[in-house]
Amino acid sequence: MSTLLVRNAQLLITMDDAARAIPDGALFVRDHVIEWVGPARDLPPAYLAPDRVVDATDMVVLPGLVNTHHHLYQTLTRALAPDSALFDWLKTLYPIWGRMDGEAVYVSALTGMAELILSGCTTSSDHLYLFPNGAKLDDEIRAAQEIGLRFHAARGSMSLGESKGGLPPDSVVEDEELVIRDCVRVIERYHDPKPYAMLRIVVAPCSPFSVTPDLMRESARLARHYGVTLHTHLAETKDEEAFCLARFGHRPASYAERLDWVGSDVWWAHSVHVNEPEIDLMRRTGTGAAHCPTSNMRLASGIAPVRRWIDAGVKVGLGVDGSASNDGSHMLAEARQALLLQRVMGNPQGLKAYEALWLATRGGAAVLGRDDIGQLAPVKAADFIGFKLDRLDYAGALHDPLAALLFCAPQCVDLSVIDGRVVVEDGELQTVDWSLVIEKHNRISKRMIRGE
Repeated sequence: MSTLLVRNAQLLITMDDAARAIPDGALFVRDHVIEWVGPARDLPPAYLAPDRVVDATDMVVLPGLVNTHHHLYQTLTRALAPDSALFDWLKTLYPIWGRMDGEAVYVSALTGMAELILSGCTTSSDHLYLFPNGAKLDDEIRAAQEIGLRFHAARGSMSLGESKGGLPPDSVVEDEELVIRDCVRVIERYHDPKPYAMLRIVVAPCSPFSVTPDLMRESARLARHYGVTLHTHLAETKDEEAFCLARFGHRPASYAERLDWVGSDVWWAHSVHVNEPEIDLMRRTGTGAAHCPTSNMRLASGIAPVRRWIDAGVKVGLGVDGSASNDGSHMLAEARQALLLQRVMGNPQGLKAYEALWLATRGGAAVLGRDDIGQLAPVKAADFIGFKLDRLDYAGALHDPLAALLFCAPQCVDLSVIDGRVVVEDGELQTVDWSLVIEKHNRISKRMIRGE
């Protein structure tokens, strides 16, 4: 067994049930689990001779951030259709994404995961719903295992093409029987239900305008048979609402309820356009929400009712969403964006700094159905990050390090430990040479966009 001691943190933000923030904090890790947290002066003698010591002087240390919604492959197509709303944006990009293959999925995943880790993320879900040219969910799972990210791989799907009244072209949709068979395959091969699991599988039909009701129902039955979670886009835009009313006779949330797509094992991405009864439905059923503020702003989708969700007791986490609708994969930036966006209607307390950090840690853990991540406490996973405070960007804000993280310009981590393993040290990613990945990534991106 290996042991790791972090000591001398200027501030250790636990995000535990007591909301402890510990000056001159320390934590002790055995293998991949936190064993002790507290002031450095109270360290038990048995913890003073670990295998490795990390000196966190002048550093704020906190739990790793949890990303609840992403499309890693979209790192290949950033800054395209810059002035479009969702439906037109998708129609522009579907044909380009149809040129992906397994190597493109793998390399784009490495790129996005490197960004996420350097931004403070230690656990991420990803929603992959296109599988052209032999691409598989396995391609991004391989990337997660290589880079060392705790990963919830969502096997997405699209089956409702244009010829049947859906939004995506027929060339990028799949046969529904094939979808179900592949969901079974990846669950049986990869899903780990145990505590501290590094890899879990999610069943994730894409959206009401790209998947049939039959596939939604069958996906829910399959997921509950295997005990895995369910994820989809829902109530993202007014266009989607109009589509659901015209085609199904229901608003998106009501449609989801009719398909058995509510419950503590379900979370919806975006959910910008939900009314008070639908918020109550989310609360009553334990259905979670992935709030993606930057994407919602970029695509002019609207502002999700995060304050009302929180006050109602709805589970809420944050998602950077696809890197072609966010154009970045920075989790700390997303927490800051969430904080600011809830204030634009005139309420300076629409979302507080601690609440934004809660959404990015404990909230995200709850949405993903995990109680072993998101806080620094004994028996929790050893996932934590550190930011040096003696930097230009935080000058003048050292009186409140937590506020500095959220209000000052978002920074990259100086330290990241995932599952007890040091993944970022002195600001450098230790597991992958990302300079080589960038060169390959840009080459693939150029080929896809040009149609070569």
